[in-house]
Amino acid sequence: MAGELKIGLRGEAVTRVTEDNTALAYGSGGARVFATPAMIGLMEKAALSSVDPLLEPGQITVGIRVDVEHLAATPIGMEVVARSELVEIDGKRLVFRVEARDEQELIGRGTHERFIVNQERFLSRTAAKLKTTS
Repeated sequence: MAGELKIGLRGEAVTRVTEDNTALAYGSGGARVFATPAMIGLMEKAALSSVDPLLEPGQITVGIRVDVEHLAATPIGMEVVARSELVEIDGKRLVFRVEARDEQELIGRGTHERFIVNQERFLSRTAAKLKTTS
């Protein structure tokens, strides 16, 4: 790796809630609020911001999200900040604890898993699988 991945690495990502990243909230009387997919994307961006600078050329992270708990919604106009911390390294598997907050309260909390892969090997294996299935 270009740098050293270690427990405790922190990342942060910020966005403002706009019409483009909202969805109609159930039972809100027509109010649009920060959408769950947008919040998850922001939380993942925070996690990636802490490890991307440490990867070598040709390495990428591929991930899934697990244990996302959506606690509240944020209206248009507010700023949302997501902060992450790397809490576990298990070989190529990285586990982050992530929280998202608006200007008033905690709006989302979750655990994100990322896997570090060599992009060239990953793409060549994928291409080989596609050839065998076509």
